[in-house]
Amino acid sequence: MKFYQYPACSTCKKAKSWLTQQDLLESVEVIHIVDNPPSKDEIKQAWEKSGLDLKKFFNTSGKSYRELNLKDTYKGLTDDERLDLLAKDGKLIKRPLLITEDTALVGFKEDQYKALFSK
Repeated sequence: MKFYQYPACSTCKKAKSWLTQQDLLESVEVIHIVDNPPSKDEIKQAWEKSGLDLKKFFNTSGKSYRELNLKDTYKGLTDDERLDLLAKDGKLIKRPLLITEDTALVGFKEDQYKALFSK
């Protein structure tokens, strides 16, 4: 399992704390999402596993999203172009991103984490 996070992000801190409290942190590879963003192929696989709309993978409240004016240009991009953007800038990716063999979780919702790890 890979846990992409930004250490200063409060949501990432909550997710990491939850993983620690459940004694699960040792079973995940913790990766700094800005220094080592997932590759385009990893993002594509995570997206396909998640069943989510690709836009859910974008940090729509972030600086990079605003600077690229994605609010206005997102609809005109192909999925391939969107994946390229995500792979080039870890700040564009909604975090944390937890990727397992079977699924991917974007953001942190405790109930989703509980459901995943109770299997």
